Amino acid sequence: MLFNNIIGQEHLINHLKKTVDSGRIAHAQLFVGKEGVGTLATAIAYASYILCNVDEKCSLRVKNFQHPDLHFAFPTAVNDKIKKHPVSTLFYEEWRNFITKKPYGSLFDWYQYIGIENKQGQIGVDEAEEIVKKLKLKSFEGGYKIMIIWMAEKMNVAASNKLLKLIEEPPKKTIFLLVVEQKELLINTILSRCQLLDFPLLSEQNIADTLIEKENSYPAEALKIAHQSEGNYRKALQLIKQEGNDLEFEQLFIIWVRAAFKAKGNASVIQDLISWSDTIASFGREKQKQFLDFCLQFFRQAMLLNYGAKDLVFFEPRTKGFALDKFAPFIHGANITEITQELNDANYHIERNGNAKLILLDTSIKLTRLLHKKEQ
Repeated sequence: MLFNNIIGQEHLINHLKKTVDSGRIAHAQLFVGKEGVGTLATAIAYASYILCNVDEKCSLRVKNFQHPDLHFAFPTAVNDKIKKHPVSTLFYEEWRNFITKKPYGSLFDWYQYIGIENKQGQIGVDEAEEIVKKLKLKSFEGGYKIMIIWMAEKMNVAASNKLLKLIEEPPKKTIFLLVVEQKELLINTILSRCQLLDFPLLSEQNIADTLIEKENSYPAEALKIAHQSEGNYRKALQLIKQEGNDLEFEQLFIIWVRAAFKAKGNASVIQDLISWSDTIASFGREKQKQFLDFCLQFFRQAMLLNYGAKDLVFFEPRTKGFALDKFAPFIHGANITEITQELNDANYHIERNGNAKLILLDTSIKLTRLLHKKEQ
């Protein structure tokens, strides 16, 4: 992965190159960006520039994840192969293949790839001990050692505390690149010791141009997909290849809002909401969280359409008999804040291993009231 493989992010790439060329590389850096904007890909390209600059043989080793001074840590959990003490080293072959195939892949993609999509991975204290051991050794080639921690917000407290001193005062020529989507989940003592780089969403033009070049898309199709992808290249690939869960999520969302709308004053429909909650609860927690994020997006799109912001509406429901323009009037300024809060609360409690059936049913019952709330 080199800088010329990165989609967009020219301003950040120029900044990162200057830090190397001027010899002013911060020892702990935090790459913050939403899914699909290229934070991990950029971190790898940056590591290649630091370790190799223009040395093609060296760059090839980084590309193949075979450079002895480039290390990775990422969330793991036990699976059919690794029964206890899961650490990144034990998943390195899978990691190499995953990043080669999906440099813009998500955490959920990774969990699926290693067969833990029904679990919540983490970076635990065993991983922290491995990191400390690796970085206390001298670099193999006498230059920098680089540790990329992907989804660093998945570090638990014990791991965070164990790494704190090392991040604060690392060995000479040791660089930490922490890649996160939600920096607020890091402990403050780590957050305060890192130089922050915020990655913006990708532009529609950047995504469209890349789809045309790499996926042989027709320009009109590429522009449409780029608009729907919301600055997320992973989502653009899913849309163009018709992968992902969007159609399944859309159908479940429509079943949900229809049942919630009918349930007010009709106790028999509550059973439909219970069945719906059981269905979503049968998913793994990461998929449950993805679905709730999808619902948030759907409600916001409906509100935008309700207020005439058609240029910002990219949803095109594929479910027969459902029209977004007919649903939109029910989502407005008097209920969108509460709906958003309820979905965020549900996501929060599911993240913390709450009982998904109860959480989702409670959210559903509250939605029956909110959908009937009148705009003032």
